[in-house]
Amino acid sequence: MPKWATSFGAQVIYGLIIGLILGFVAAGMADGNALAATLDWVGSTYVKLLKLLIPPLVFTAVVTSIANLRQVTNAARLAVQTLVWFAITALFSVVIGIVVGLVIKPGANSSVDASTAAEPTTTGSWMGFLDSVVPANILGLGAKVTESGASVNFNVLQILVVSLLLGIAAVRVGKAAEPFIAFSESLLKVVQEVLWWVIRLAPIGTAALIGNAAASYGWDALGSLGKFVLAIYIGLALVIFVLYPAVLAAHKIPVVEFFKRVWPVTTLGFVTRSSMGVMPVTQRTTEESMGVPREYASFAIPLGATTKMDGCASIYPAIAALFVAQFYGVPLSFSDYLLIVIVSVLGSAATAGTTGATVMLTLTLSTLGLPLAGVGLLLAVDPIIDMGRTAVNVTGQSVVATVVAKRERILDESRW
Repeated sequence: MPKWATSFGAQVIYGLIIGLILGFVAAGMADGNALAATLDWVGSTYVKLLKLLIPPLVFTAVVTSIANLRQVTNAARLAVQTLVWFAITALFSVVIGIVVGLVIKPGANSSVDASTAAEPTTTGSWMGFLDSVVPANILGLGAKVTESGASVNFNVLQILVVSLLLGIAAVRVGKAAEPFIAFSESLLKVVQEVLWWVIRLAPIGTAALIGNAAASYGWDALGSLGKFVLAIYIGLALVIFVLYPAVLAAHKIPVVEFFKRVWPVTTLGFVTRSSMGVMPVTQRTTEESMGVPREYASFAIPLGATTKMDGCASIYPAIAALFVAQFYGVPLSFSDYLLIVIVSVLGSAATAGTTGATVMLTLTLSTLGLPLAGVGLLLAVDPIIDMGRTAVNVTGQSVVATVVAKRERILDESRW
C-alpha cells in the first residue's frame, strides 16, 4: 500500500467519508436513535479534549516564546507584520464577499419567512472588545451560572495578555526568573506530547463530528436560503482557492504542498466549527509541517485564533449584510460598502471576547443602520455555513504565519 494511503491526511479523509455515511444512516433512522447519540457524544468529547489543552498550551508557549525572542532582533517587526497581513487578507476577503453579494443578490426575491426575523440576544461592540482585553483574573477564566448548573469557560485573548505580561516581566527580572522560564518550557513539552495523543484521534473525531452534522442538520434547512448558502460558499471558495494561493505564490511558497500539509487543520476546522478547538492542531502543523519557528508560531497562532477570521469576520458579514439590505429593500451607497470593509478589517478583534459570527454580523448591521432583526432570518442555516467559515479561518491563520516567517527569513525552508 502506498505511503500516502496511510498518511495522517488520508486517515482524516477516510474519517470524513465514514462520518458522512454514518450521518446519513442516522438521519434515516427514528429520532433519538443510538447511532446519532453516539456520534454526538464522540464528536463533542473530541472537541472538549482539544479545548482542554488550549489554556496551558497558550500560556506556556507564549511565556517560552517571549523568553526565546530575546535572541531574535526583529520581534517587534514580526508582531507588526503579522497584524498587517491579517488586515491585508481580511481586506481582500471582504471585497470578495461584497462582489459575490452584489452579483448573486441572495436577498433579492428571497422566499424566506419574514416571521423568522428576530433580534439576537448578543451583539458586538467596540467597548465589548476593550473590556474583553482586560483580564478578569490571572487565569483568564470566567464562570456562568444557569438553571441547568454552573459552567467555567476561558477567554483566550485574556490568557494571551496575561502570558505576554508575565513573559515580558520574566525577561526583565533576569536570572531570578530562570526557574519560572525553565518550568514553562518543561510544561510546554509535556502539553505538546499530550496534544499529539489527542491529534492522533482526529480521524475518529472527524468521523463523529461530520456524522453528527449530517444527522442533525441534513439539508432541509437550505430551502429558501439556498441562494444565500451558495453565495457564502462561493465567497469562501474564492478566498481559500484563489486569494490564499495568490498570496503563497507571491512569496514563492509551494501552493499545492502547502495545502497538502494544512489539510488536517482545514478539515478539522470544517467539522469542529471551532477555531479555538483547532488551535493546538494549527500551531503544531504550522511549526512542524510549515517550518515556522516555535517562538513566532506560539505568538501568531493564538493571536490569529482570536482575531484572524476571514470567514466569520469578512466573507460572512459582507454577504449577510447585503442579504439583509436586499431583503428589506434598503439601498446601500458607496460609503456603506466602505463601512463594511472598515468594520470587517478592524471588527474581528471586537468579537474576540465574545466569539461568534453572529456577533460580528450585528456589529456590521448596527454600523450600517440595518435592522438587527435580519439576523434571525439566517439562523436556520448558520450551522451549515459555519463549517465553511471556520475552515477558512484556520487555514488563513496558517497562511499568514507562514508568509510572515518567509518574509522575515526565519522560515525553515529545508522542511519544503
